[in-house]
Amino acid sequence: MAEYTTPEWHPAFEEYCEAIWELAEDDIAVIQARIAERLDVSRPAVSEMIRKLADEGLVATDGGKISLTDAGRRLAERVVRRHRLAERFITDILGLSWAVAHQEAGRWEHVMSTEVEEAMDAVLGSPTTCPHGNPIPGSPYAEPDTTPLASVGVGSAFVVDRIPEELEFTPGLLDFLEDAMVTPGTAGTVTAMSPDGTTTVEIDGRTVGIGAFASERILVSAS
Repeated sequence: MAEYTTPEWHPAFEEYCEAIWELAEDDIAVIQARIAERLDVSRPAVSEMIRKLADEGLVATDGGKISLTDAGRRLAERVVRRHRLAERFITDILGLSWAVAHQEAGRWEHVMSTEVEEAMDAVLGSPTTCPHGNPIPGSPYAEPDTTPLASVGVGSAFVVDRIPEELEFTPGLLDFLEDAMVTPGTAGTVTAMSPDGTTTVEIDGRTVGIGAFASERILVSAS
């Protein structure tokens, strides 16, 4: 397992570095407006925090673009790793829902010790992804060949691989996807595509309509 030896930082610093890392992971432009949306804070608050992070050597700015330094990346990956392990523990061991896991893991990631992190990883059998299919930093994750669900042709079969982090922050969406069994490892077939971008799928014996925002981001592989 990779070593994540970083100094202890204020939770707000961790939240910002985590948000920057996850936006980049989802190929979303890392600018102040996107960070403000992700963290639900004001643009002036983001501007002030980015200045502090830069002073601490955790981020670098180039025009309007923001990136993590090596130190910032190490911090972000430690936090993301703990968050995604916590989500696994909460769903796989405690049997709670995706939405509950996402919220609770957001608290656990800031207080989890290295000892607990390592024990949790061992209990879970060293998973490579969170419940939504997103890779756990420090694990031997191998990225599969995927495509957005919206790109799958009508009549084609698929297997759900990944629900990107961006969708986890959309209110109510995790509950909807979990209830509809649009979960990693589940097979389905695209049955229709509407002009508004809604993708209709048959999955787990049910017909489900998935709006354009989600279907353009859910990653699947050919079945």
